[in-house]
Amino acid sequence: MKHKVKVTVLDKKLYPELQQEYCADPGAGACPCYHVGDEYIFERDGDRDDFWHMGEGTLVKATDGTEGVAGSAGMPHCSEAWDAISRYIYAGLQGGSIMNGWMKDENVMICCCSDGTRPVVFKIERIDY
Repeated sequence: MKHKVKVTVLDKKLYPELQQEYCADPGAGACPCYHVGDEYIFERDGDRDDFWHMGEGTLVKATDGTEGVAGSAGMPHCSEAWDAISRYIYAGLQGGSIMNGWMKDENVMICCCSDGTRPVVFKIERIDY
């Protein structure tokens, strides 16, 4: 059996009061790298190894164009997001349980990046084929 991992952007949050108080650019706004509904497919088979390229070129569905979008051609994932999602992607690509005992389906995880003023929420799914 082989495995792929699908990542979907479920939501984006924005905390302007925190940006106003703490950010160098108080009007930075929501994350520009991801859009709700964007989808990514990670594979690790033969010559293709999306994990070791930080997901560059894994974007399969863009909801608001591809320019500057993480995972598009020539664009790896944001380092803050990658830090949050990469462990689940790696486990899924190896056929492991992504979150046994926590989620209803052990092959699914919901997580978010660590940007405290504009986090992005991701759904990560292991796909067996």
